[in-house]
Formats: sequence, structure tokens, C-alpha cells
Amino acid sequence: MNDVTLELVPTGPEQAQLIRNLYQFYAYESSDWEQEDVEVDGTFYLHEEHLARYWQTPHWSANLLLVDGFIAGFLLIEQSELPGINALELADLFILKKYRHQGIGRAVATQVLMNEAHDWLVRFYRQDEAALAFWNAVLDELPRPLQTLEMDDEPELLTFLVTRVKH
Repeated sequence: MNDVTLELVPTGPEQAQLIRNLYQFYAYESSDWEQEDVEVDGTFYLHEEHLARYWQTPHWSANLLLVDGFIAGFLLIEQSELPGINALELADLFILKKYRHQGIGRAVATQVLMNEAHDWLVRFYRQDEAALAFWNAVLDELPRPLQTLEMDDEPELLTFLVTRVKH
């Protein structure tokens, strides 16, 4: 990553429309392998009750990613709701095309996953070739214990648990 200033900025509910707008780009990019169609108003579906949880539910957050003060993407974090897994989930990481292939996504993911206060869950669709290549690179270089989990809830998702180092 060159000489750029990278910031991860938590948002509040007053910025929900901004996250909604950015999410449309994210949905568009995944529409080919998720087989999503746009709604009659020309936008991709966004579950409003789920979106609201990022500002209402403990350990959930919607964060803007800024590069040199400009919006470069977002990061959504959730508390895992999978049975028996007490971890935060790096739910959605989206980087605008202008900022890709500069190490920004990798730097953000690594920074978040190195947070020693939590175990982290990373899940992505095996059909998403870009996510597969990205996460393989990030997780291969991560100096924390990593487990591959076999989950029955959504078999098309690859699931990894990044655990804290036990002293």
C-alpha cells in the first residue's frame, strides 16, 4: 500500500442511507453468482430490519472505509448467531473498484482480524472467485490460529474461524 491514509470509521443510524447507497454497488457485483435481480424500482433488495441491526445490536457495526478522506468502501461486522460460536463475523467487506489491487482491503481485513479481543468468523460464497482469492491470500498470511468449519446452515458458504492466541 502506497502513502495513503486509511481510516475505518464507525457510522451511526444517521448514515444508514449512505450505507444503503454503497450496498447497491456491492449487490450489483455479486448479482451474477447470487443470481439476484433488481426490484421494480431498479435497486437491489436490502433487508431493512437487518440493516437497522448494525446500529441497534451490541457488537454489530457498519463502518466506512476512507482512503485519504474519500469513501473507498464499507465493512459490516456482526456478532455470529451460529450455534456454539462466540465470535464476531466480518460479514461484508466492500472496496470500490478505484481502490482495489492496492492492498487496502487486505490491510483492513488484517487489521480487524488481528483484534485480539475477539475470535473472528469469515464466511464467503465459494462461487465468488474474487472473494475466494482475496480471503485465501489474507488468511494464509494471518499470524493467528485458523480453523476451517463445516457448517450445515448454508453449505455454499466457506467458513473460517480465526481464534485468539491462548497464553
